[in-house]
Amino acid sequence: MNKRRDALKAMMTPINEGSQTEHRLAKPAQKSGSLKAMGLSLQSLSDDADEAQALREKLASGEHVIDIDPDLIDASFIRDRLDDTDTVDFEELKTSIEEHGQQVPILVRPNPRNDNRYQVAYGHRRLAALKAIGRPVKAIARDLSDEDLIVAQGKENLERKDLSFIERALFAARLEAHGIERHALMAALSVHKGNLSTMIALANSLPEDLIRAVGPAPKIGRPRWEQLSQLLQARNEYWKEGVDMERFFRLDSDARFALLLKSLTPKKKSGPYIYPLKSKEGQSFAKIEQNDGKTRVIIDEAITPEFGHYLIEHLPEIYAAFVRRETSEPRIRQL
Repeated sequence: MNKRRDALKAMMTPINEGSQTEHRLAKPAQKSGSLKAMGLSLQSLSDDADEAQALREKLASGEHVIDIDPDLIDASFIRDRLDDTDTVDFEELKTSIEEHGQQVPILVRPNPRNDNRYQVAYGHRRLAALKAIGRPVKAIARDLSDEDLIVAQGKENLERKDLSFIERALFAARLEAHGIERHALMAALSVHKGNLSTMIALANSLPEDLIRAVGPAPKIGRPRWEQLSQLLQARNEYWKEGVDMERFFRLDSDARFALLLKSLTPKKKSGPYIYPLKSKEGQSFAKIEQNDGKTRVIIDEAITPEFGHYLIEHLPEIYAAFVRRETSEPRIRQL
């Protein structure tokens, strides 16, 4: 009975009565100096292991930036730009790198044909600028397949939004000719299958030397390139025939396209010569049209309904009179 009462009393005792005891139990034990030093050493080893693991992960993913001699880096097996270095923008890029350094690394892979060299995926202009000013290139090195490389190359250009339509079309056509599958091309250029087919077909319909001569033409879209292609297919002459090439190369890329399109567009023929026939009251009852070596007489039958029949009946006589006159007088002038 007493045991039961003592148990009930313990259950009814306020919680705070045991707080000091609990506090004493919760307080961590003090470590000795040797134990504390050992704990710090173990923590340091753990941190070093974590950093080493993070470094291994970065190395495995290729996200480390290294300095490479630009002379050891080759261009991509497929170029996407039509003009890289002969522009004002390129000179501005060189100046910026000279003054502020290379801010964004390029992406390279080990050259699959030469173990001692690299091949650039994207950053051709930065590479050219650094090579021109004699500085090492900051680069991210990754193991990339051909498809991985062109997808990375296309994605980087897509994000920068500075490739023109014809550059993208020519890039796609070159890659397909190299054997790259279309699913990889769609990923690289972020286009649907139908649009990709149109781009490749258009690029293949144009002489590549024409595309390279015109350049990127950033303001010229697909419809005008299609118009140019149709004009070329309608001609049997080489595209340079009839083009002032000396003037052509003095112009910028968009103006070169405009000059070429104008040179290939057929000249509009002059309209027919029209000679109106009027009555003495000034009413036009017919007209004579001369064009392309042919003459037509058009009679307004609402005004002179019988004149057409009369002319048909008397044409043989008129022609006979004409022949007689031809034999006796100089030929009459054309209207």
